[in-house]
Amino acid sequence: MTPPETVERMSILTCPNCGHSKAEKMPLNACIVVYDCEGCGASLRPKSGDCCVFCSYGTVPYPPVQMDGRCC
Repeated sequence: MTPPETVERMSILTCPNCGHSKAEKMPLNACIVVYDCEGCGASLRPKSGDCCVFCSYGTVPYPPVQMDGRCC
């Protein structure tokens, strides 16, 4: 188990539709299941089997996944 103080909070989300990327700070206690792309306006949702958009489209997985290997 990774200590919370070593968890990476920043992730770069990349839209699969238009390729727009943006660095976002991930919350520690809430899955983000809808993210609106600033490039094309698409509403991104997690891929099947993923808990949130960070696990599906980010460079770093959601903090609980980093700490425990599982999500909320």
